[in-house]
Amino acid sequence: MTRKFRVGDHVSWNSEAGRVSGTIIAVRTEDFDYKGHTRRASKEEPQYEIKSDKTDHVAAHKGSALERTPK
Repeated sequence: MTRKFRVGDHVSWNSEAGRVSGTIIAVRTEDFDYKGHTRRASKEEPQYEIKSDKTDHVAAHKGSALERTPK
């Protein structure tokens, strides 16, 4: 089952630098360009743009890579 999240949800995910947390700022349900690469998204499998709590970096991930966390 695909995990569903909404704008404003606080989530965490694994990165090369370890566990990162942030807030979802956008839910993408159509293919989109992200840092020069096409990211595939659909209503069934959306991609989420997340702003990191520590660095303000914005990342894009599938719901399966995310875990809801308390803020």
